[in-house]
Amino acid sequence: MPINITMPALSPTMEEGNLAKWLVKEGDKVAPGDVIAEIETDKATMEVEAVDEGTVAKLLVPAGTEGVKVNAIIAVLAAEGEEVSAAASGAGAPAPAKADTPKAEAAKEAAPAAPSPKAETAPAPKAPPAPDAAPAKSSNESRVFASPLARRIAQEGGIDVAAVKGTGPHGRVVKLDVEAAIAGGGAKAAPAPSASSPAPAKAAPAPKAASDDAILRLFEEGSYEAIPHDSMRKTIARRLVEAKSTIPHFYLTIDVELDALLSLRTQINAAAPVTKTEKGEVPAYKISVNDMIIKAQALALQAVPDANVSWTETAMLRHKHSDVGVAVSIPGGLITPIVRKAELKSLSTISNEMKDYAARARARKLKPEEFQGGTTAVSNLGMFGIKDFAAVINPPHATILAVGAGEQRAVVKGGEIKVANVMSVTLSTDHRAVDGALGAELMQAFKRLIENPMSMLV
Repeated sequence: MPINITMPALSPTMEEGNLAKWLVKEGDKVAPGDVIAEIETDKATMEVEAVDEGTVAKLLVPAGTEGVKVNAIIAVLAAEGEEVSAAASGAGAPAPAKADTPKAEAAKEAAPAAPSPKAETAPAPKAPPAPDAAPAKSSNESRVFASPLARRIAQEGGIDVAAVKGTGPHGRVVKLDVEAAIAGGGAKAAPAPSASSPAPAKAAPAPKAASDDAILRLFEEGSYEAIPHDSMRKTIARRLVEAKSTIPHFYLTIDVELDALLSLRTQINAAAPVTKTEKGEVPAYKISVNDMIIKAQALALQAVPDANVSWTETAMLRHKHSDVGVAVSIPGGLITPIVRKAELKSLSTISNEMKDYAARARARKLKPEEFQGGTTAVSNLGMFGIKDFAAVINPPHATILAVGAGEQRAVVKGGEIKVANVMSVTLSTDHRAVDGALGAELMQAFKRLIENPMSMLV
């Protein structure tokens, strides 16, 4: 029996990806663990390994294809002892491939019609499911007996679980029932009831297209170059709109003096052991101001644990550790690799970890677990001379620290005007989780650590 290879979900939030490259060709034999393709997500390029043994019978999605939906069939393997040609011709399960291009409801309706050539009686049973599915859903969806796993797979596969015949105890719908329905193209009548929800989604592009046309009319034809959005930019845009429309941002700005921190940084770097290499002597580490800011933010959250939280609709998640995401600029956007348990790590460890993260981020080689999650974030634009700014919170974080440039300013000390290196930092908080007073307490803790940096070493 042919083995379908589907587009994997490389992260919990991934909905689609780009099939960048095939590393196998039709006729090649593969074993579990063999790397067969490279998939581009909005943040990284990931290698996909085979989980079954067999011969590549058919590559259904060409290399370079963009926007391939998760769980769409991208290739077919012939199992051991199976004719490759038979498996390739049996790759007719590209019905899910049509689901990859749900640009018209007619395409969805065409999927159920396809099985009709197999049996003349097929169309007759097909007509009733649609009416039956609707009452099952409208009456009470909770009466449909299905395992949680079956419901999840049905939702991901666009299947109406109420239209699937259960073979489990007392007619309970189980995983195998849903998988069979997906493979056979059955229960696809479910999209009809849900057409009301896709309809608004499809109606949305219309005004967007009209808006684009209106903008284009403002410019002379040929005076600009239209650069299509890549998946990273689309994801950034979607998440920013989501963050600003759902999170009530609250901002707090404070100035901190850097002289003691800069002095300590110089001492730490001067004491770094060196290793002789072909390029000469290389220090074991080189601490940056940003490394010390990461450490200070991590320790400040430990000092004010009520601010080290994430908001959910049912509960406040208070985190035990400070997992600090750090914004890294890469071509086409940015990514936030996470320093896990930063409060427990030395400055040298944080420094070397960030150098590795930054290099792999720019090469799109970060693993999903290295940039997803976290409890807070730091965004530093000081190296560009930006004095102060406010950053947008990245869910599930409840805070993000925007760091400006350190500069010499006149300050008053003991009634006298003196010169000091000063840096402005702005904390953005999710006001549902961290209110003004709590945010101010966190900023005070951060200021104490930066202005008394030796406390970060003990």
